Amino acid sequence: MDRYDIAIIGTGPAGLEAAITGTIRNKKVLLIGAKDLSQKLRRAHEIQNYLGFPAVKGSDLADAFQRHLDQLGIGITEERVSAVYAMGDYFALQAGERMLEASTVILATGVVQGKLLPGEEENLGHGVSYCATCDAALVRGKEVAVVAYSAGEESEAAFLSEICPEVKYFPMYADAPRLPEKVNVIREKVTALSRAEGGMRVETAEGSYPAQAVFVLREAVAPGQLVPGLETEGAHVKVNRRMETNLPGCFACGDLVGTPYQYIKAAGEGNIAALSAVSYLDQMKNR
Repeated sequence: MDRYDIAIIGTGPAGLEAAITGTIRNKKVLLIGAKDLSQKLRRAHEIQNYLGFPAVKGSDLADAFQRHLDQLGIGITEERVSAVYAMGDYFALQAGERMLEASTVILATGVVQGKLLPGEEENLGHGVSYCATCDAALVRGKEVAVVAYSAGEESEAAFLSEICPEVKYFPMYADAPRLPEKVNVIREKVTALSRAEGGMRVETAEGSYPAQAVFVLREAVAPGQLVPGLETEGAHVKVNRRMETNLPGCFACGDLVGTPYQYIKAAGEGNIAALSAVSYLDQMKNR
């Protein structure tokens, strides 16, 4: 298996700058995220404090970022990373059905909005999962539920409907889901997840629904769930000024590490994180 020097999770300004800096420093970089970059950035009406781009539209700034990536030949791997494991001298990244390896990792996933559902964290791995593709073999032939926070998760529910006799789908967003007819769409707000005989129950204000497994699908996984052992403070990852986390070889940057939530600040931290990763790699090579 190929091992990358730096794996970067996130395609907002922090992740993109980290990828650019790592590439310029001749490191083998893996950039994982959305190929259309940050939707938050693209929807920004006007950004007034990004150096060199006065009063720029978010979509225009995103296009400029893409041109920079193209110029350096940096591609984007569009996969959902559901877990990152520190393995000693490298990191293993669970991306769909694949396991990827990198000597260092830079987390640039942005801040996860909202709180975890009651019962979510304590049942993770025991009836609750964050990745349908990863755990497909475990739920084949079972009745499952999907709690989805954006329309982008509909493809995973559609996939589950091919291997499971029943899929209950709870959309936590306003748009009307576009799903196969056999998927049972239940438009009720999920309030909690609880253990039940034979599996789990999805609790809503209107009722309680049994399922042998529940998939909670968000655009980003909370950092504490994404990287076991990572030290966090609320919704943020704790770092020092070098963007180092408590796990050697793991760095974090951008909104994920705290306020202010500014694009220019995120890009600067992405640069620092990449330079710190390069320094770490050089130190490891000289040991």
